[in-house]
Amino acid sequence: MRIVTWNTQWCCGLDGIVSPRRIVEGARALLADFDVLCLQEIAQGYDDTMPGRPGDQPAELAALLPGHSLFFGAAVDEFTPDGRRQRFGNLIATRLPVRRVEHHPLPWPADAGVRSMPRMCTVVTVDAPGLGPVRVMTTHLEYYSPVQRMAQARALRALHQSACALAAAPPAADEDGSPFRAKPHTPHAVLCGDFNLGACEPEYEVIQQPFDAGAGEARLRDAWRVMHRDAPHPPTFRLFDRTYGPDPVACDFVFLSDGLAPRLKSIAVDTATRVSDHQPVAIELA
Repeated sequence: MRIVTWNTQWCCGLDGIVSPRRIVEGARALLADFDVLCLQEIAQGYDDTMPGRPGDQPAELAALLPGHSLFFGAAVDEFTPDGRRQRFGNLIATRLPVRRVEHHPLPWPADAGVRSMPRMCTVVTVDAPGLGPVRVMTTHLEYYSPVQRMAQARALRALHQSACALAAAPPAADEDGSPFRAKPHTPHAVLCGDFNLGACEPEYEVIQQPFDAGAGEARLRDAWRVMHRDAPHPPTFRLFDRTYGPDPVACDFVFLSDGLAPRLKSIAVDTATRVSDHQPVAIELA
């Protein structure tokens, strides 16, 4: 299974041009024939307020990805005073068979006077060749508020822990075709996205904290560390644009559950592209 994750900055390059096509082409240049594409900062309906007039990006991406199913998780879903809908969030596109789709709002605790927005984790369970059901989770955590970011990191771990517990002790089997019909529960998960934190920050460790006994041991692990141990992460943000800080940092990660970590074949970062202010990350699971 091949996965690319990328914070697209509403598909706006450092040249100011907004182009979903360049994002798809860039993802394919990094990892040809990807099975799953996870994108953060996808916009719909912000033509009068966002640079580059992003348009309807879920629709544009659907046209650019024939043969893929697309799932847009709008963390922000609101209307302008004149009634026009505006949505902003994460998108997962996949050519693999889809078993289940979930959209989980993440915590948004009060942090007075700090700029922030709602955040979301979109989860698509796919049937991966040779692996079976795999939960692909993509997210984008709060940038400005450490209080909110920590709450969101804890929530991501809790989402994964709950899914593992269901896999270890599934509900009663039910095949009546109703909403009670049995769901695919699996401890196998890939959590990816823009976490807006570095590997030295406490939220990074919280996401990877082991479970308590009996919860189904399938903790999340940073894929880069799985393959490269203590080697520094390649920078994924502020590599070319220093608007948000003076130094390049790594804040876009892929975490793998215990059962998938031994299947990691490769992980790569495109440190050359400038069609977003972030760099894409790709993994391949054998």
